[in-house]
Amino acid sequence: MHLLPYWRLSSYYFFYFAFIGVFFPYFGLYFQSLSLSAWDIGLLMSLMQFMRLFGPYLWGMIADRLGQRVPVIRFTGLAALIVFTQFFFLTRFEWLFLVMVLLAVFWVASLPLVEALTFDHLHEHAARYSRIRLWGSIGFIVAVMGAGALLDHLPVFSLVWMTFALLAGILMCSLLLPEAPTHHHLDEPAPVGEVMRQPQVKALFAGCFLMSAAHAALNIFYSIFLTEHSYAKTLVGALFSLGVVAEIVVFVYMAPLMRRFSLRTILLASFAVGIVRFVLIGCGADSLFAQVLAQLMHGITFGAFHATAIAAVNRWFPGRLRARGQAIYSSLSFGAGGLFGGLLSGRVWDSLGGEAAMLLGTAYSLVGFLVVARWIPGGSMREQ
Repeated sequence: MHLLPYWRLSSYYFFYFAFIGVFFPYFGLYFQSLSLSAWDIGLLMSLMQFMRLFGPYLWGMIADRLGQRVPVIRFTGLAALIVFTQFFFLTRFEWLFLVMVLLAVFWVASLPLVEALTFDHLHEHAARYSRIRLWGSIGFIVAVMGAGALLDHLPVFSLVWMTFALLAGILMCSLLLPEAPTHHHLDEPAPVGEVMRQPQVKALFAGCFLMSAAHAALNIFYSIFLTEHSYAKTLVGALFSLGVVAEIVVFVYMAPLMRRFSLRTILLASFAVGIVRFVLIGCGADSLFAQVLAQLMHGITFGAFHATAIAAVNRWFPGRLRARGQAIYSSLSFGAGGLFGGLLSGRVWDSLGGEAAMLLGTAYSLVGFLVVARWIPGGSMREQ
């Protein structure tokens, strides 16, 4: 009987999302301290999403050729750590751009491989995924709260040290990850292209693109947005953490929710909540109550949406297609959607201001709602 390496997988998620909790909410403040424009900051921070367009799929192909995922996860973790050390020395935009490109090439490799690895370890118990993934949310909370509190007392450059330490933690956890046993399927899965041509699959990935685009301004500029409205950095961290607490609660209850409601119902609810959430953020900048309410909605717009989408990918891309399915999901959602949303939000911020940039999320959510309502059938997936 295969024993689930629960704590080794959970520890990796903890450090991986702790890195996200420091890098994405706050590193824009570091770039701002170097006197970069909103467009420059949006461009630099969007490079992670740009590399997600093709990087995860290429690394997934390498892992498939090797027949192992863990060596690729370890190698890219080491390379990302080495590249990141250049932030200790470089301040010019051109060099920062190059370092971000190289960092992104290696950093985007691991999560889709770890997601596929996790589902292979879970095998017939995919509903337990949320109980592992929630440790990533806990790591995010610890990091975003800790970094916010420290930044009220330390110089912005301390972000470089914090991020370096978390990348080192990711590398250490990767050394503990065990390879998953191979599960043989009686039926040969359809080719990737055939799966991708299914209307419900195309609609799901279109929805993922739109939801990631909706969150792009939030991920890149929310800290700057709040600090410009006189919020202390500790409070900024608390608001980020509140959203992730809501996400954790949703992850805990996702298994029964997915047994009760269809994929279509959960996705429609996520987009409907998204429409309201980004109005609250953009129009309620000076209202702490509005920001608190909006962050509580993160449990639906990210937590429920992500858990449902990734379970659908796990089901629709079975067996040896799983790593590539997760890579495509990462590329089209966090990659293409995050890149498009990040670049456009930077342009809108420079020309129309932060409120308009945040309100873009409402438009994306509305289009996503219409796509899901039109092309994903009602009973397309329920967790068994």
